[in-house]
Amino acid sequence: MGRADPEEGQLPAPVKPPDGGWGWIVLLGCFVITGFSYAFPKAVSVYFKELMKDFHVGYSDTAWISSIMLAMLYGTGPVCSIMVNQFGCRPVMLIGGLLASSGMILASFTTNIIELYLTAGVLTGLGMALNFQPSLIMLGTYFDKRRPLANGLAAAGSPVFLSSLSPLGQVLLEKFGWRGGFLIMGGLLLNCCTCGAVMRPLDMGMKRKMEKAQDKYEAKEMLPIGGKSEEGISTTDGTKKAKKAKKKPKKGKKLLDFSIFSNRGFIIYTISKFILVLGLFVPPILLVNYAKDTGVPDTEAAFLLSIIGFIDIFARPACGMVAGLKWVRPHVAYLFSFSMLFNGLTDICSARASNYTGLVIFCVFFGISYGMVGALQFEVLMAIVGSQKFSSAIGLVLLIEAFAVLIGPPSAGRLVDALKNYEVIFYLAGSEVVLSALFLAMATYCCLNRGKKKEPPPEKNPSAGGGSDTEEAESDAQEADEHSSDNHQPTHSTDNAVVAASEEANHVAEEQSGEGGGCPEGDGEVLARDSCNADQTVERDSF
Repeated sequence: MGRADPEEGQLPAPVKPPDGGWGWIVLLGCFVITGFSYAFPKAVSVYFKELMKDFHVGYSDTAWISSIMLAMLYGTGPVCSIMVNQFGCRPVMLIGGLLASSGMILASFTTNIIELYLTAGVLTGLGMALNFQPSLIMLGTYFDKRRPLANGLAAAGSPVFLSSLSPLGQVLLEKFGWRGGFLIMGGLLLNCCTCGAVMRPLDMGMKRKMEKAQDKYEAKEMLPIGGKSEEGISTTDGTKKAKKAKKKPKKGKKLLDFSIFSNRGFIIYTISKFILVLGLFVPPILLVNYAKDTGVPDTEAAFLLSIIGFIDIFARPACGMVAGLKWVRPHVAYLFSFSMLFNGLTDICSARASNYTGLVIFCVFFGISYGMVGALQFEVLMAIVGSQKFSSAIGLVLLIEAFAVLIGPPSAGRLVDALKNYEVIFYLAGSEVVLSALFLAMATYCCLNRGKKKEPPPEKNPSAGGGSDTEEAESDAQEADEHSSDNHQPTHSTDNAVVAASEEANHVAEEQSGEGGGCPEGDGEVLARDSCNADQTVERDSF
């Protein structure tokens, strides 16, 4: 996607998301990619003790491996956006899978910690980043009505892979050592290439079907004429060339579209997400040490994270189903605000938990709220900017989040070392999450909803920022009307060819619009087909 048509030098027309079919295979690939991207940096921590012994370094030195992976995942967002807009999702994901795998394979042959930073940290982190972002873009391309559910199911890959990769890493460490474990993990990451291979683009799919049907009908009508068949075919070819010549060239897609910063909804979302990330990851990072300091045994303290992961697995798809309801989806931003408020209040209310029962209750509610946040964060962004600009939007958002990731958890760790008190950290982290929830809800209501009520509805302009896919499809249909009406030739043979092609195109359009009740029979003009397609397009609920 985002690539120009090599024959005509212009962008392909947007195709309506199928909301199923091959999209379920794309969803499965996105599930696997999300699982590797979020769970792999945490699962690598099972090898840290062996690395500390072999390289004679401290825990903080080995922890930088996971930190570099996450920094590459978030910080390289704009680079991923540029590559996706230039080359498309599938090639970028294939390259990313090879980089991620080669990073872990090379890491198994390293001799010092610096080499581990460059291989397992930089190379593998970059490879996962080149897989994660394009997979979300393709998910938004294939799903529209069912997109909230699809996002929830894809986000469930994170807790599922975390609960499976960590025990697998422990088994590999015991049987093959950390070098053998890294080598096998590198082989597992080659599955990212498989996931990238199934990301079939939707571009030009409908247009190619129409052209094939049109050419087939023209050939059938022209061949029986006998001596005039060659003349008819040459006339048809001349008509096609005239159509291509008269088509107005479209501007190529920007490598990184900064015009999304003119979208007030995107600005509100970005600020809210930055504040959220400052405190969202702090409680699960400090939870195990907090439990140990309160007297909880090591095995039971480690089980607390398993509780969060188990609840998270079911919370994300369930929240995606709720967000997809007709009366909820137009207000998905407020549901996202509620999930953040729920998470922040859970941190604040559990700050005084002093026994294992209280910590288990905290983990249950934190798992629910954390799953809700994970299922809705990208759905809200897609609703704000639309799938056409999502590739640029997610890259810029991840870059901004990278700064918050580098500020939040390290600052919390320093405060714990200075104050020797986890209660203050939970209060601080919860307050940051609550602040982000209140800011998103109030800013959405005051700056967006009230502005829509006061201002008259703007005219549809597909070139403006944040437009939906259906609006762009309608504009392309109208443009096709103009091209078709301008391309009638004065000769009798050309008129017959155009009429015959338009009748076949109307027949194909009627078959493809069977679910929507079809469209009225036309009089053989191309205008009837295009106007029918435009009228049957259902506009997606805006943010």
